[in-house]
Amino acid sequence: MNALLFDHVTQLDLTGPAEVFASAGMAVNLVGRTLASGVTDGGWSINPSHALESAPCADILLVPGGGGVDPLLTDEAYLGHVRRLAAGATWVTSVCTGSLVLAAAGLLDGRRATTHWASRPLLERFGVQVLRERWVRDGQVVTAAGVSAGIDMTLALVAEIAGTQVAAAAQLEMEYDPHPPFRHGSPEESDPEVVRAVLAQVEARRGPLVDRATQRLKG
Repeated sequence: MNALLFDHVTQLDLTGPAEVFASAGMAVNLVGRTLASGVTDGGWSINPSHALESAPCADILLVPGGGGVDPLLTDEAYLGHVRRLAAGATWVTSVCTGSLVLAAAGLLDGRRATTHWASRPLLERFGVQVLRERWVRDGQVVTAAGVSAGIDMTLALVAEIAGTQVAAAAQLEMEYDPHPPFRHGSPEESDPEVVRAVLAQVEARRGPLVDRATQRLKG
């Protein structure tokens, strides 16, 4: 599988699914814009195994999210490579705001999808039918909501590809059995004032880029 690596990626969006695939015995390519290391939004570096221009196609394409998606939304050269890798894949997947990159590349046209809760209104601007689910499958395109939802999505996808037993063994090997100490993992469970503040911040930062991306798609 090919997992895209770019500066200011959310580390767990990338490495959570990658760990599931690796635990299931699948080869993982980390595809950077170049072979230089990518700096996550947590401030540490991850080394890519392939450069974007020469990366081979693989059965699965994974696009993670994070602040680093912002410049990608209007980067036609980058989006062209995303389309190329998607065309050669059986499964096209995203975690969190990686779905915005898929949408900007025209890969979610007419599809159902999900994304991080604070970016649902932005994804809707691309004409996507946005669902409030942990993960959504529409044909061969599978999208996950924020961060930990990527692990759920990937386990379900491994079960689809390799069987439930393989996926269950991978989950057990990872001891993936979350019991969060607080019930604040969704906007429905959080302080409405905090939710509104986050939505306003996301709109101010990313909204104009999404508008530019949607205008470009309209020609």
